[in-house]
Amino acid sequence: MTRTEWLLTEEPASRRQARLGQAYRTWLALRANRLAMVGLGLVLALIAVAILAPWIAPHDPIVGGDLRTERLLPPSWAHPMGTDDLARDILSRVIHGSRLTLMVVGLVAVIATPIGLAIGTTAGYFGGWVDTVLMRATDIFLAFPRLILALAFVAALGPGIENAIIAIALTSWPPYARLARAETLTIRDSDFINAARLQGASAPRILWGHVTPLCLSSVIVRVTLDMAGIILTAAGLGFLGLGAQPPQPEWGAMIAGGRRFIIDQWWVATMPGLAIFAVSLGFNLLGDGLRDVLDPKARK
Repeated sequence: MTRTEWLLTEEPASRRQARLGQAYRTWLALRANRLAMVGLGLVLALIAVAILAPWIAPHDPIVGGDLRTERLLPPSWAHPMGTDDLARDILSRVIHGSRLTLMVVGLVAVIATPIGLAIGTTAGYFGGWVDTVLMRATDIFLAFPRLILALAFVAALGPGIENAIIAIALTSWPPYARLARAETLTIRDSDFINAARLQGASAPRILWGHVTPLCLSSVIVRVTLDMAGIILTAAGLGFLGLGAQPPQPEWGAMIAGGRRFIIDQWWVATMPGLAIFAVSLGFNLLGDGLRDVLDPKARK
């Protein structure tokens, strides 16, 4: 039996084989979606650029060149994306800025996803006053636009990339909680949940051992689709001077610094804007593909 046949068998001999087979089928379905693979390629390119930034950046992203001769130079072989008003190479700053973008996306996902899952599954499983209290708190967060609420948190915490990440995470969990609650309501009275209760399983064990894994695929799809919004929120905070502080090469702050030259030196603001566009497009395409593969409601 070949490895592919072993993965695709209809009668797996172990739980490990069944899980690997399901993962392989998911990969095959995702690979068949060309746009999803384009999105995956853009996301992997972001990760590779962020990891290799110190080695592939042609210039120092912080220290500029001679202000008399290298300031606001147009794109050329020496500076493929031109230079900014402080004679810094824009390509190098965009490359190093990918690290900040990846850090923001990763930390927000790590912080907001467990919060949303915990609140949503708890509210859906227990119901009653627990559901009412948790969902009303969620509705309060959803009543405000994400950027406005993030601005309020950053204003209270103070400017800086760390506080921006905390603010974005605090505004990102409510949609995950609503989605997890809806999924929990559909499965909390299922036969296997009742069987676990009869066997003496505690509520936390049922929540984290049975309910949460079933909600995870839908939440992962939503998180992937929200990555573009997270990137835009981080860029918005940077644009307003409340995110990463100078001289950090953050894409939103780079656009803010280049807006004064948008007419004559268009590349200063356009290049980081194109980077935001490409990464956001990649996450959206990948999220659409994952939704088709992982979300049972979207399957034909």
